[in-house]
Amino acid sequence: MSFLNKFILSVIYLFFIFTSSYAQKMSRAEYISRYKDIAIEQMKSHAIPASIILAQATLESGDGNSTLAKEANNHFGIKCHNWKGDTFLHTDDSVNECFRKYKNPEESFRDHSDFLRYRERYRSLFDLDPTDYKAWAYGLKKAGYATNPNYAQLLIKIIEDHSLFKYDLLRTLLPPSPTVIIDEKIITPERVRSEYRFTLSRVLLSKNGVLFIVAGLGESYSSIAAEFNLFTKELLKFNDLKKEIPVKDGTTVYIERKRREGDKNLSKHIVEKGESMYEISQMYAIRLDKLYKINEVKKGYEPNEGDEVKLR
Repeated sequence: MSFLNKFILSVIYLFFIFTSSYAQKMSRAEYISRYKDIAIEQMKSHAIPASIILAQATLESGDGNSTLAKEANNHFGIKCHNWKGDTFLHTDDSVNECFRKYKNPEESFRDHSDFLRYRERYRSLFDLDPTDYKAWAYGLKKAGYATNPNYAQLLIKIIEDHSLFKYDLLRTLLPPSPTVIIDEKIITPERVRSEYRFTLSRVLLSKNGVLFIVAGLGESYSSIAAEFNLFTKELLKFNDLKKEIPVKDGTTVYIERKRREGDKNLSKHIVEKGESMYEISQMYAIRLDKLYKINEVKKGYEPNEGDEVKLR
């Protein structure tokens, strides 16, 4: 075979490879059609608008054409962060960064939903109207989901260009928001136990069925104990403290014993950077020693960012 013939065959081969690759590239409309049902299911189970889930997925995965989506079923670019499953090395911000690898796209969508629902930084999103996709888009940006200053606008454009908001109309199927699940509510004085003394200006709250107050400037555990006719040591025990420490403005102080486990509708917490087991126990009104036991770890253990802490 002559050099010319070999050259022509090589050109034809390369052209075939190029056109085949191009033909296999998924369009945004095809991506939405393929994954909308998964997004809707996640909306029903996690109370996240399907429009937001789909817009994030299309943006993060390049309409399903990214290396991560194709080779790791990772449609949201979620990195390892103490992930115990399969991993995939991919160059993103740095060379060979560790990303989570999933068995299928459904697992990726479910993990993304858990990522939002069980992280404290995104908790405020679940107070929003589930059909207000613009508020959710700006809320994600405000909570620090992405560094791109135009992230919210990008999501909104995708939603409006493809009318993704129509999938949010299934709002009647949504479960309660986390604020309801966590059961944090104001207790009126008439409902307070008779053994507690209180002033009408003091707001009493309940979380996981346990009464607490939010401390203000200048208060101490001793002063709070005196207000509610408790021994200081008793109040410290309710809050898993061995000795009195300064009380910061806004501190949660329980005025009765915390529970052995978390609310029945909230099974886990995904750890944010710097959070301790003590802070998590206070966040969900669970006794610290019981939280260690639930997670089968020794006293003094501290979780890492991204870890899952069981609440029951």
